[in-house]
Amino acid sequence: MDTLPLVAPEQVGLSAARLARVSHWMKGWVDSGRLPGMVTCVMRKGELAFAEAYGKADVERGKPMRPDTIFRIYSMTKPLTSTAIMMLYEEGRFQLDDPISRFLPAFKTMRVFAGGSRGKIDTVPAEREITFRDLLTHTSGLTYGFMESTIIDALYRGKDGVDFQTADSSLAELVDKLATFPLLCQPGKAWNYSVSTDVLGRLVEVVSGEPFEKYLVERVIKPLGMVDTNFHVPKEKHERLAANYSPTPDGKLSLLDDPGKSRYLAPRKVNSGGGGLVSTASDYLRFCKFMLNKGELDGVRLLGRKTVELMTMNHLKGDMADMGTPRFSESTYYGVGFGLGFSVMIDPAKAQIVGTPGEYAWGGAASTAFWCDPAEDMAVVLLTQLMPSSTYPIRRELRVLTYQAIVD
Repeated sequence: MDTLPLVAPEQVGLSAARLARVSHWMKGWVDSGRLPGMVTCVMRKGELAFAEAYGKADVERGKPMRPDTIFRIYSMTKPLTSTAIMMLYEEGRFQLDDPISRFLPAFKTMRVFAGGSRGKIDTVPAEREITFRDLLTHTSGLTYGFMESTIIDALYRGKDGVDFQTADSSLAELVDKLATFPLLCQPGKAWNYSVSTDVLGRLVEVVSGEPFEKYLVERVIKPLGMVDTNFHVPKEKHERLAANYSPTPDGKLSLLDDPGKSRYLAPRKVNSGGGGLVSTASDYLRFCKFMLNKGELDGVRLLGRKTVELMTMNHLKGDMADMGTPRFSESTYYGVGFGLGFSVMIDPAKAQIVGTPGEYAWGGAASTAFWCDPAEDMAVVLLTQLMPSSTYPIRRELRVLTYQAIVD
């Protein structure tokens, strides 16, 4: 990695022999043809103890995976957008329990889905308004079109729907249109993964008075020294963009997005706060280090310690399973809660996986993932490009492989 030199794992309480299992695991997934290539990094006590790139960034062109390969990180954009809105929170611009209609009047009188059949949708009035915290914790009642599980997400996919990845309008128009759709459930009542963070991107814009992408790049990404993170890949970096794949029925790879003609090669009209960024392993490690340092990196402080502590504690009534989501992607959500922009481990035994209470994490649609463990002072970043992320249990496997290497 270009930002941190590698140290001997034993220096930071990790076993080199045990970490070597991660290399073996990476080779297994890639050599079997199920994944194109991977970059995996393990940081502990502020030092990089493991960093490897293996396989191909672009199978068709025979390009090797490199430490500086640029990836579509999709939902790993969300923690950065959440950081931006919390910076504005720290300026006293709003409270977490404020209704968002203070800044987005279209959300003043929402309706909530109450059943329906034969194409007719029955709704009732929302019992209360959507708040900033509802958006940050995905308890707003909004959903995602790609869920394909309810009549409401079908509306998002319709010809007059909302897709923050492909829309050609503006962020303002898209969010206003979103407000015309019924909510999936009453605000605060259930956990539903959703476009909530895209709405936060619009709120960053309205509250700050600057375009969302400008605020995020100038106020968060650049100050953190994330030199390759943006909403598109500039011309001089085009050859570093990885290809994106989907699995075939026989477990091989099918090209989903050719890096030679990807929409990520040029700026877009709508920049998605929920999933629009591209990044590299070393850039995202910088964000992890900033979070583990409680809001400061290399002398630059973007958030106060107390704010980071608030963001990384569980804000749900119990875990995500208690809030109606026992499973999402390839992970079970028993024992896992949600903070302000991150999932938060509550109980590793209930989650049935090795980990630490208070560790926070998230992943992206193309099978990318990261987690930060404050108690162990450890962060792990996994980058690959395969959609959907539920295809293989690689995130869970890597958790075990990294945690088993701790020997102090």
